[in-house]
Amino acid sequence: MNILDIKDKVIIITGGYGVLGSGIAKHLVASGAKVAILGRNEEKAKDFAAQLSATNAIGIKADVLDKANLENVKTQLIEKWQTIDVLINAAGGNMPGATLSPSQSLFDISLDDFQKVTDLNLMGTVIPSLVFGKQMTEQNGGSIINVSSVAVAQALTRVVGYSASKAAMENFTRWMAVDMAHKFGDKIRVNAIAPGFFLADQNRKLLTNEDGSLTERGETIIKNTPMKRFGNSDELNGAVQLLASNASKFMTGTVIHVDGGFGAFSGV
Repeated sequence: MNILDIKDKVIIITGGYGVLGSGIAKHLVASGAKVAILGRNEEKAKDFAAQLSATNAIGIKADVLDKANLENVKTQLIEKWQTIDVLINAAGGNMPGATLSPSQSLFDISLDDFQKVTDLNLMGTVIPSLVFGKQMTEQNGGSIINVSSVAVAQALTRVVGYSASKAAMENFTRWMAVDMAHKFGDKIRVNAIAPGFFLADQNRKLLTNEDGSLTERGETIIKNTPMKRFGNSDELNGAVQLLASNASKFMTGTVIHVDGGFGAFSGV
């Protein structure tokens, strides 16, 4: 018996056509899972799902901040696949106004952008977790996998809005894990992965120059990453499959770091 088997599991990925979400989705479909790609751009969601599989992937327009919309998505998925086994909350991100330039201080932050980043990273995890987590209580089983960040455990300069919102989301992960176990037994698990530095659209200009060389910030990150490189998107797949499968059935409230040792290194 393969305890890492996820064949035929129904898995939802919010932000499923993003850089990290899309890589995870490809792996899950290749491993035999049925995957729902959720995103605000319906065309992108459907096109990406069609690329993945004609039968085992579906793209659905969804707004992680709209509870009524997500309830409708839940109904569609139950009608199609009868169950929801795993929710991966991959939707998230940052905004320029919630990120400080080297010459700015905290007092220059845009509170509007700070609020938007908080809504996306915190509420964009809380709301889907409540909607699809409720279904898991009704079917007496399921796994929720949130996407945290190495920005939670220590202060990373500049990304104040992102860091604060991910820290709140990680605390919610632990809180929901405990509440689910206390109220609904040991069959519903809530965990998170904390990626280190993976090049994506939202951070590429911060970490690399137009010619591909490292910026000063990029060089500092590599210096403080014991493995001396950025992560590749497929290097999240093992941790995700672990948390989606029965191999992690006694794990809840856990955050798995996939960061090349960044979080373990003091810099000395």
